[in-house]
Amino acid sequence: MTDTLELRETRRKFLVRSGMLLAAAGLSACSREPEKETKPIPATEDLMREHGVMRRIMLVYDDLVRRLTQGEEVPLQALTEANYIVRTYMQDHHEINEQFQVFNRFSQAGKMVELVATLYQQHLAGRKLLDKIKILSTEETLKNPSERSKMAESLTTLNQLYRHHAAWEDTVLFPAFRPVISPQDFAALSETFAKQEQKLFGREGYEKIVGQVADLEKMLGIHDLQHYTPKL
Repeated sequence: MTDTLELRETRRKFLVRSGMLLAAAGLSACSREPEKETKPIPATEDLMREHGVMRRIMLVYDDLVRRLTQGEEVPLQALTEANYIVRTYMQDHHEINEQFQVFNRFSQAGKMVELVATLYQQHLAGRKLLDKIKILSTEETLKNPSERSKMAESLTTLNQLYRHHAAWEDTVLFPAFRPVISPQDFAALSETFAKQEQKLFGREGYEKIVGQVADLEKMLGIHDLQHYTPKL
């Protein structure tokens, strides 16, 4: 009981202190003139934050797998909307950028050729898996125990694929990207990514997609981050 009270008091003090710091930062920001132009996010950072979107979608899929295997209700809307985000934002946008703007440069430079080839094959496999998942995403599937099992297996396989795929890109491929591209081309590529995202998904496209994922998390009741803090 004492430990719990101490933890609550520590958390309260942290929040109060953080609020004071944020208020001070806000006053400081108000005293400065607004920036005339916002620089685009660096290309590799942009790709990595899009991986963050996919990781949160995988948390949605994880919960759907749990529901499928434990015989619980599965909101079809959550499944179909998650599929839509993966196809439009991750596969048709993010992965296409990787293939043409990143993979090609490594291939032309003769570096990490085998890794790039593997990553490309995984893109193709991911599309096939999602096609299978989309076909299974029906009310009839959710009513059939054997079909629910197939769906759970497909979602698990997709998550396993992308967890390994993104981890290798974030820790091996992207850190090695700067040496194969000039600073000028890197800056231009960052601008290209920003403009393309805005064209396809509107202003603040990334923020909108993250908001859509957050809505899916709320639909499934997995939106409270504090819930996943272990009680030690």
